[in-house]
Amino acid sequence: MKRVKAAAVQIAPDLGSCDGTVARISAAVGQAADRGVELAVFPETFVPYYPYFSFVLPPVASGKEHLRLYSEAVEVPGPVTEVFSELAAHHRMVLVIGVNERDGGSLYNTQLVFDADGTLVQKRRKITPTYHERMIWGQGDGSGFRAVETGVGRLGVLACWEHYNPLARYALMAEGEQIHCAQFPGSMVGQIFADQIEVTIRHHALEAGCFVVNATGWLTDEQINSITPDPKLQKALRGGCHSAIISPEGVPLCEPVTEGEGMAIADLDFNLITKRKRMLDSVGHYSRPDIFSLSVNRHPWQQATKAEPGDGVTETDHYGESNYGIVPSGLPVGASD
Repeated sequence: MKRVKAAAVQIAPDLGSCDGTVARISAAVGQAADRGVELAVFPETFVPYYPYFSFVLPPVASGKEHLRLYSEAVEVPGPVTEVFSELAAHHRMVLVIGVNERDGGSLYNTQLVFDADGTLVQKRRKITPTYHERMIWGQGDGSGFRAVETGVGRLGVLACWEHYNPLARYALMAEGEQIHCAQFPGSMVGQIFADQIEVTIRHHALEAGCFVVNATGWLTDEQINSITPDPKLQKALRGGCHSAIISPEGVPLCEPVTEGEGMAIADLDFNLITKRKRMLDSVGHYSRPDIFSLSVNRHPWQQATKAEPGDGVTETDHYGESNYGIVPSGLPVGASD
C-alpha cells in the first residue's frame, strides 16, 4: 500500500485579475513541490476569485462586479487550463483547482483535476449554487459524479455545501474514492462556518472510509475593504477558514490552517483505508442494497438535440414540431447510466 504527500493550500486570490491569481497558484505549487507534495488542492472558484461581492452587495448594486467576473472567468479548455496542465506536468503533481468557468453566456462553479502528467482528467460543475451564488452561476449536471484515477490514487471532488447533499456524497463513495478533495470559499460567515466545515469533512472521511483534503480561501483586510467599506458587512467576510487533511478514521493528520495563508500538509497512508473499511464499508458489507439503492444520471446535460429521420422518433416531437425541432435529451430524473 502506498503513501502520498498531500497539501491543502490556503492563500488569497488576486481580486484584480485572473493572471494575478494564476501567478499565485504557480508560486504555491512550486513551494509545495519543494516540500515533496504530490497532490495540491486549492479553494473553491479560486480563479480568478470567489464572488464575495455577491454575498454582501444587493443584486441591484452587483452588476458591475458580476460583469467583471465574466471578463476574468476561465474557458475550459483554454489558456489558463494550459498553464495548469504545464504546471502539473512540470512538478509531477496532481492539482485540484476551483475556477469560475465561462461557457457562452453563463458562469459555472467548476472543479478541475489535473493528473501528474498534465492531463485534465476531471471537469465537474457544482450542481446547485448556494443562496446568493444562484445569482452568479448556472447549475451543473451529473456527469461529474465520478471518481477518477490519478497518479496519487482514486479522487472524488465536491464543492462547499454539496457536502450537505448525502446522495451526492454517496455517489462518489460508490465510485470507490480513496481521496476526497473538498473546496470551500473561506473568509465568510465567521467561526461558525469553520466549525461546520470541520464537522462536515471529518464525517465524510469516516463515512466514506477515505482521506479528505479540504482547502479554503483567505482574504486580507485590504481585500475585504475593497469589497465593502461597511464595517458591519465586513464581519461577514471574516472567519470560515479550515484547510485541513483528515484520515479515513476521522482524525486530523496535521494542524489545520484557520488564519492567514499557509498549507496543511500530511502523508496519506493508504493502509488506513483498509483499516477503516474492515470495520465499516458503507458501499460494501455495511450497505443493504436490498433495502436502499441510488440511481445517478451521469449523462451530460444537452439543452437541445437534433433528431434525424430513422432515429426512432416519430414525425412530430413532444412539442408538435418536425424531427428537426428541439427535443428533450438525456434520461429521466433518477435514471441510471
